[in-house]
Amino acid sequence: LCAEAGVTAIDTAGLYGLVRGFVQPDVATVRAALQPLLLAYGFDVMERDGKLIFRSRAGRAIAQIDLEALAMLPDLDGSIETTRAPEADTAGQVRLGFVDSQSSYEIRGVEARFPDSEARGVSQTDLPLALTVSEGQATAERWLAEARIVRDGARFALPKSKLRLGAGDVVSLQNKRYRIDRVDQAEAQMLEAVRVEAGVYASPDGDDEVISTRPYTPTVPVFPVFLDLPLLTGEEVPHAPYIAVASDPWPGSVALWSSSQDTGYEINRLIAAPAVVGLTETPLVKAQPGVWDRGSQLRVRVASGEFASADMLAVLNGANAMAIGDGSAGNWEVFQFAQADAIAPDVFDLSVRLRGQLGTDGLMPEVWPIGSTVVLLDLSLLQIDLPLSARGLARYYRVGAAARG
Repeated sequence: LCAEAGVTAIDTAGLYGLVRGFVQPDVATVRAALQPLLLAYGFDVMERDGKLIFRSRAGRAIAQIDLEALAMLPDLDGSIETTRAPEADTAGQVRLGFVDSQSSYEIRGVEARFPDSEARGVSQTDLPLALTVSEGQATAERWLAEARIVRDGARFALPKSKLRLGAGDVVSLQNKRYRIDRVDQAEAQMLEAVRVEAGVYASPDGDDEVISTRPYTPTVPVFPVFLDLPLLTGEEVPHAPYIAVASDPWPGSVALWSSSQDTGYEINRLIAAPAVVGLTETPLVKAQPGVWDRGSQLRVRVASGEFASADMLAVLNGANAMAIGDGSAGNWEVFQFAQADAIAPDVFDLSVRLRGQLGTDGLMPEVWPIGSTVVLLDLSLLQIDLPLSARGLARYYRVGAAARG
């Protein structure tokens, strides 16, 4: 922040703390940008000999001042003038919002209060910082304790021989510790200070709540396939095509939007599970429909999912149905397989097949070439919501992660 403002003469040797994450606010000055850090980490910034000094608050006195060493000035009521702010000016409860660095960066809130406090005020602050819950709680408790302690203030004067003391320094005076907040140079140094306690700045020993974070799933393009298939079970809408969607990783759910023109899209279907979609790596030659094809194995590479073998009786009862085509909506042959062998990650050899099922033998070419699209016909396929009146009319569709709208 200082470098962005062109300030290079800084000293951070006395500054301690871990910043887990910080959203730089859109403010005009470095002072305003530093304010959340000042509040959260409890440090002071002072100017000494043309250099900005950053120093964490510890409450330790660097000098002992005796009453005999104080200068007497006419505008002081005695050698030292002490004050105490009204309790009504002090918040009795502090609420702090921050980003939880241990819980998928969700917004968290903590609060601290004095059970014996008569003050009714509540101080609410949201910090653009990533903290753990214990760090946020410790910050709120420190603010509350500081607010009570700094009600006690002191004004006193020092001779010019004590010029080494300045803003941010902690001194011991009358068995109490005071942090100097302001210094006015005149015939003597006029200092304004507030009381501090070292225990307020001690590191807490609290344990953070163990939270299971959700793994981040990046949004990637999905691969949709439209299929105009014959009736598979007899319970389908006869005129509605199917859609299969594959993606790795799966974004949780995928939405299909539709419209009669390329604008004003509305949700058509939500797809909850990925389909097993792949491409062939070997050709599939034409075979006699309705009889077991024991020819060469068909090698398939899928984006995700897997195939499983089934006995011949299960296949005859409808198991392991698959569509193979050129990717267009209406050119699909349905076949079944009994044997599936995994030969590499996401690569399978399919054999012992029944070709041209459900009347698709008329769509079987002499050979399905390498790179043909295959789709496992399981429950992941959904029919598009298409009214009967829309048959033969042009429709526009968009497919993508539902979370992105």
